Amino acid sequence: MERIGVLTGGGDCPGLNAVIRGVVRKAALSNIKVVGIKNGWKGLVNIDTIDLDIDKVADILPKGGTILGTSRTNPYKNFEDVGKVIANYKKLKLDALVAIGGEDTLGVANKLVKENKGLNIVGCPKTIDNDLSGTDCTFGFDTAINIVTEAIDRLQTTADSHHRVMVVEVMGRHAGWIALHSGIAGSADFILIPEAPINLDEICNVITKQRQRGKLYSIIVAAEGAQIQGKDMVTKDQILDAFGHVILGGIGERLAKMIGNATGFETRSVVLGHLQRGGSPSAFDRVIATKFGVKAMELVLAKKFGYMASLQGTEVKEVPIELAVGTLKTVDAKSYDLAKTFFG
Repeated sequence: MERIGVLTGGGDCPGLNAVIRGVVRKAALSNIKVVGIKNGWKGLVNIDTIDLDIDKVADILPKGGTILGTSRTNPYKNFEDVGKVIANYKKLKLDALVAIGGEDTLGVANKLVKENKGLNIVGCPKTIDNDLSGTDCTFGFDTAINIVTEAIDRLQTTADSHHRVMVVEVMGRHAGWIALHSGIAGSADFILIPEAPINLDEICNVITKQRQRGKLYSIIVAAEGAQIQGKDMVTKDQILDAFGHVILGGIGERLAKMIGNATGFETRSVVLGHLQRGGSPSAFDRVIATKFGVKAMELVLAKKFGYMASLQGTEVKEVPIELAVGTLKTVDAKSYDLAKTFFG
């Protein structure tokens, strides 16, 4: 091993820079050069790179986002791009590649490995949604739920002052982990997740009973992919991204109108959006991301390609990348039942 590449793909996420730093620092101990691939797989399609060394990653640990930039580029959307990725990997004289990303980025990595394209790839699981299988937790999730929890805390005071119902829309396309954890931590009165479609009457009954008890405000947390029974998933438009996903958004506003019309209570909605994935990573995410970066480099040195770093309990181990992209890790019924204990 003399020269490796590292890329960050998909949505940005607190802790990405910590992974990059971990990879570079571990590689330096073995005198291995690290090439940063800019903007995810797009950087391999177009050969857009930057050399990384200890000095260039010295101060990036507390910074949010990624110094390499990112994109949702899918080489498999255009067959010619797959050929470019393979050719440019060789042109850059890479001995291995560390792919840091979520379901889509690692899905590309897994295909390249399984199709035996000659690319030596290891992975690091990244997503604020915490929906990747094969790992107990992904870095970025802890930061996201802390941001959402703080937002809920702030909304409680204004909701209480005006006696309003506040609907907080958070990220979570198919998995409701952010809504679940932040809702529990923020003492939300109701939590909606994609895994459990809810009847509107259930929400309104909780809110009405609260008013009868003398509590004059309510906080409802809804994942963007949550659904009301009998209603379609709320999307911004029908345009698909490079991986075939529709762009979600609007469940908060729709739900607020429905609650207001059904109960007569003043109801407002707040969309936290990209606030959830921005800013400096939490201490937990900095440590886990650092461990993931070091582990990825250890996998490279051991030539365990097709594997990724994985948090199992308190230890970071390795698992096949295909475990992460085969099935999404969604909220289980037991976890949601715990949250329902506190509804209302």
